[in-house]
This record gives sequence, structure tokens and C-alpha cells, in this order.
Amino acid sequence: MANLGELFAPASGGGFMGLPRWRGEAADVVLMGAEAGTPYGRDGAYCRGGPAAIRAAAAGHAANLGHVNFDLGGPTLPAGARAADAGDLVTDEADAGANRARIGAAVTGALAAGAVPVLIGGDDSVQIPMLAAFAAARVWILQVDAHIDWRDEVEGERLGLSSTMRRASEMGHVAGMVQVGARGIGSARPGELADARARGVEFVTAAEVRREGIARAVGLIPAGAEVVICLDLDALDPAIMPAVMARTAGGLGYGEVLGLLQGVAARARIAGLGFVEFMAARDLGGIGATTAQQLLAAALGLIARQAVARRD
Repeated sequence: MANLGELFAPASGGGFMGLPRWRGEAADVVLMGAEAGTPYGRDGAYCRGGPAAIRAAAAGHAANLGHVNFDLGGPTLPAGARAADAGDLVTDEADAGANRARIGAAVTGALAAGAVPVLIGGDDSVQIPMLAAFAAARVWILQVDAHIDWRDEVEGERLGLSSTMRRASEMGHVAGMVQVGARGIGSARPGELADARARGVEFVTAAEVRREGIARAVGLIPAGAEVVICLDLDALDPAIMPAVMARTAGGLGYGEVLGLLQGVAARARIAGLGFVEFMAARDLGGIGATTAQQLLAAALGLIARQAVARRD
């Protein structure tokens, strides 16, 4: 990456939990924000301000980053972990191609620095160039989402938020896909679900998680795999995550999503994380931002622990 400053704007309100600014040096995990990828004309960049809102909600923890995080059983970042915040990518609602290029370049740059890229956003379409940037690896995808995102196109757009998993299935480096949390009525029609199943996708619905827990979902990830987690925040129940476009009852609880992340981290390597669909304009009293920052902190801690363990 020739010039990181050209890709990133300053992080609004400082780095997440007071993390230092990333300048391209070797790291274990690098956060980056992107407000928009390929928005549909009717909706525009509806997740505008999402990354900044999540960072702002974590600002109060900047002074106690070394305190015990009881979701992890110790400090959020273990001793020796190298974590940084790259700030927000410049996104242009009128130039989706440029958005995708910037996201792809930023993720590629983080991977080149040895880091696990964590992309916070931002509409779900930001994950298409993120996933494409893993072309040199062989990865599994764990999608945690209320929707399956298997539309081939919507309003003539094939790279939008409803098509993320279909586009991922077409990438030669994606070895397999597990999709967890689907519920209610979404954009999927019977044909899209049939296409996904024909390509070998394993589904674990929100109803199954409520009945039987997360064990089957975790077990579907091959041991030792490289896993990119695509976490759409509307997977969470709207009682704790109102800051989404499509609030749908019956979503996953905080503990269930945290358990999924912990289960994957115990079984495989988290190679990347998309943390998306945070709609700041729909939050209620900061409930969604508070939930998001806590879950993101736990995810960072799990990724950092894996990195430190590999070096020891």
C-alpha cells in the first residue's frame, strides 16, 4: 500500500477503546471502518456514522483497557498483543467502485502486515471486497445474520448488501460456508435458499439455536480452518440491537453470539471479521452501540489471544 493516509480518514473520537493509530507496521489485529460499500440508490449510505458511533461507545474504556474483561476472563488484550485502529476509510456514496477498491486495498494492506483485519461498518456490501482480498488463502465463512444474502441482484445491482454470500460463494478461495441466525421474512425467495443448499451451505437458523444451542454451528467449522466471520448485527435480537435497518423478533442473544465467536476461536483461526450493518440513526438510547462495542471488544480479545498463542 503506497500511502495509508490516502486510504484512511481520521478515526472520529479516537481509536476504538483508545487503541493506537495504525500506520502500516506489523500488527496482530487492525480495525478499519467503512460507512458504505455498494449502496442501492433508494437507500444510500444508510449506515453512515456507524463506525464512529461504535468507537464513541467504547471511549469510556480507553483508560481501563488493562482491566479485567469478564467476557474473556482477563484483560481485553493479553500481554504482547499488537492491536491498532486504522480509522475510517473515505467512502463516496456516488462512487461504489472506488469504495470497493479502497476496502480491498485496506484489507490487503492489513494482511500484508500480518494482521487480522476487522472491518466495522457500514452496510453489508462492504464485506464483498473484504472477502475478495483473501484470495491468497483458503478460507471458510461463518455468517451470523438474520438474512442469508443470496440474491443474485437487487434493482440491477449484483454487489449490494443482499448478495454478499452469493458473491462469496463464487470466490474460488472460499472453501465452505456456514450461515447462522436466519429468521423471519427477509429478501430470500425459495430459489435463493435452494441455490445456497445446492452449493453446500449449512444453515443453522435462529430457531435451532434457541432449541439446541450453538454446538452444531461450531462443529460445522472444520478444525484448524482459516475462518472469516461475517457478523451482521441484525443477527442479534432488536431488544439489545435496535440500531439496524430490519428489526426482527427472535434474534440471537449476546451470549449466543459471544459463544459462537469463542467456539470458533477454540476450534479454528479467525482470519478476518466483518462487523457490519450498524445503523446509528436507528439506535435507541445508545443500547445498540453499547452492545456492539462490548461484542467487538470480546472479538478483538479472542483474535489477539490467538495471535499471541501462535508466537509463544
